Amino acid sequence: MLRSAAQVVSVLFHPLLMVTYMLLLLLLLNPYQFGVNSLTAQWKLLVMVFLSTFAMPMFAVFLMKSLDMVKSMQLEDRFERIGPYIITGVFYIWMFMEFKNKQFPTPLVIVMLGATIALFLSFFLNNFSKVSAHAAGMGGLVSMAIINTFFYNFDTFTMNLGPLGLYEISTNFVLMAVIILAGMVCSSRLLLGAHSERQLYIGFAVGVVSQFVAYLILR
Repeated sequence: MLRSAAQVVSVLFHPLLMVTYMLLLLLLLNPYQFGVNSLTAQWKLLVMVFLSTFAMPMFAVFLMKSLDMVKSMQLEDRFERIGPYIITGVFYIWMFMEFKNKQFPTPLVIVMLGATIALFLSFFLNNFSKVSAHAAGMGGLVSMAIINTFFYNFDTFTMNLGPLGLYEISTNFVLMAVIILAGMVCSSRLLLGAHSERQLYIGFAVGVVSQFVAYLILR
């Protein structure tokens, strides 16, 4: 039962989905920085980010699997991750340049640069150890939440739940929820035997540091 739940958590919070989740969180916390007053008003941007940072890299891995270039979609062997890292890196760099050149909100540009730094840092460290990409993604999500809570948002934000009405929620509550979620994802990877504690710690540190480096570069 626990292993099944851990597998579901691992799939739902796949590393390639993190940029999409970060954008969702930015739109939830402050949609006005994107020139809209609700999360759904930027659905085209959400679709573009989802396709560019998840769907297309995953399709590339699927093609590699079909050509027997990798053994499985899970990329359990760290050496099998080299090609997918490079392919995904191309998409991430492209998205970062798009966001930067078209003057998207600074928090989103920071997110994309941070994700790109984390990806290439993981690629480099992958030559020495199987760094947890899940942990790196969650580390990025946590540090992104910290940066936006303390530097780019108000103390609270309003969530429209339709028939249930409007609710004012503390950004600190969101930060705590993200930290708990990160713990769940990392615990799931440990339970599945996908990584050691050391690999999870290194991956998480990669994600955290990369977002803060991106913030220092672009603030």
